[in-house]
Amino acid sequence: MLRTHTCGEARAALAGKEVTLAGWVHTRRDHGELTFIDLRDRYGITQVVAHAKENPAAHRALGKARNEWVLRVRGTVRPRPEGTKNPKLPTGEVEVAAAEIEVLNESKTPPFYVNEETEVDENLRWKYRYVDLRRERSRELIRLRHEVVDFIRNFMVERGFWEVETTDLIRSDPTGARDLVVPSRYYPGKFWALPQSPQQLKQILMVGGLDRYFQIARCFRDEDPRADRTLEHSQLDIEMSFVEKTDVMALGEELYTSIFQKFARKPLKQVPWPRVTFEEAMRRFGIDRPDLRFGMELLDLTDVFRSSGFKVFRETLDQKGVVRAIVVPGKAKATRKEIDDLTAIAKRKGAKGLAQFALAGETVESQVAKFLSPEELAGIRRATGAKDGDLVLAVADTYDVASESLGVLREHLGQALGLADTSTHYALWVHEFPLVQRTPDGGWTFAHNPFCGPLTPHDLELLDTAPEKARSKQYDLVVDGRELGGGSIRNHTRAAQERIFAQMGVSKGDAQERFGALLDALDYGAPPHGGIAPGIDRLVMTLAGTENIREVQAFPKTQTGYDPLLDAPAAADPKLLEELGLRVVAKPDKER
Repeated sequence: MLRTHTCGEARAALAGKEVTLAGWVHTRRDHGELTFIDLRDRYGITQVVAHAKENPAAHRALGKARNEWVLRVRGTVRPRPEGTKNPKLPTGEVEVAAAEIEVLNESKTPPFYVNEETEVDENLRWKYRYVDLRRERSRELIRLRHEVVDFIRNFMVERGFWEVETTDLIRSDPTGARDLVVPSRYYPGKFWALPQSPQQLKQILMVGGLDRYFQIARCFRDEDPRADRTLEHSQLDIEMSFVEKTDVMALGEELYTSIFQKFARKPLKQVPWPRVTFEEAMRRFGIDRPDLRFGMELLDLTDVFRSSGFKVFRETLDQKGVVRAIVVPGKAKATRKEIDDLTAIAKRKGAKGLAQFALAGETVESQVAKFLSPEELAGIRRATGAKDGDLVLAVADTYDVASESLGVLREHLGQALGLADTSTHYALWVHEFPLVQRTPDGGWTFAHNPFCGPLTPHDLELLDTAPEKARSKQYDLVVDGRELGGGSIRNHTRAAQERIFAQMGVSKGDAQERFGALLDALDYGAPPHGGIAPGIDRLVMTLAGTENIREVQAFPKTQTGYDPLLDAPAAADPKLLEELGLRVVAKPDKER
């Protein structure tokens, strides 16, 4: 070994002993005959000192060293002189008097400071990730991720789960986002796909009798990245046999409660966690991953305007629509621009407009007030419980559009107005999701994934009469308004699985071609089974309090999926393309 101790081990107990340390120059201070450096490695920082008269060679070597040079230092641990101790460092009571300095490698001037937590452009950080990882915050995020994953592994093994690695080269069949595909040299014109999730494989493991499986699985999805989503991520993949949804939820809640109690910076608000149905979540919050850290729940104004002469409300209600609203505290004096911005947000979910009512004294001020009766204006105040100075925002549309539009407004305003209780984490389960949902062209698709089982046999029968009413055994784990994972009890009979495929417009022939391995496995004594797959990246970013998922990944890509470190994606070698039977067809400029 090139060292006898790490830079975090130099403590008072080693005083008088000779040690050899190795690390990077964190800072350097030249005081003439005395030169100091702080030597840094993953474990900590130790002060090293060399005196020109006591050890001129070591003094000269430290005088030449610069930040981020890699040094090997041999010397004696001694107490720091009185008045020079640093209580902020675990090693702050001692220093190493250098006897020998060896330069293991020099360094160019880094593109940004390592010894200061300054703001640095994200692209620059990712390009020089090997420098960024030396910074304390970046290093500690990677440490946190390691410790969380280690805790998860021990937790699962202690409960009888086996860790099984599944293949990363599978058949392409996107059941959510687009697949990332890999060409085959032995089978020209054919492709593997990188798994979006080991969904079918973990179910097949259950058919194989492995009973309790988990892995930290790599998942790949060709979808537009955002702050909490990237092209590739890791998830804790869990599957269990002979269980009901309450069993899986109980395991997930025990695990995540333990994780938050051990690693989070703040406590969980409530244990056991609240459980709300999808219907309740949409009714109260307009979103299936509600943030319980603040109120501002959705309200119903349909009865207030049941006989309204206002054309917009009247026509909506005549077509069996609704009028729903939220109360924004203290925003009665919102500017025209603020209202326009909020209207634009509501329109993202299909709202045609946004009615606003400002409560001021005895009056309700609104651009549509002249179309409403005094009873209706009074009804707004009564039905919402709004107070003077509050702003009521209303959407008239179908129940789904009104709810979802106000849901995104609530989410936006909760953050913009700082309404959330940030002193604690709010965890909950959302369950009883729809089994299927309408597509834009009027067909049907799965609400979560096509392998999710119906809540009851009756819900499967509803696919023949009222598919929109069929519920599933899906459940989502939500913390602070962020979905950390979802799972379900699966279809363990071929008939049930094929019925759901049929509802999606997938014929038996197509289903056999696309999902034949799983369907055939269900014919061979598949047990009832289910699982859950929480994301590791989102979990760690929630624990760390960061809003950027890339911060907790060792080698992140930019928000567009570009890797500045490796300059990827990049053009392939023409010879490789020839071996694979591929050629690149350039898109027209307007499509690029």
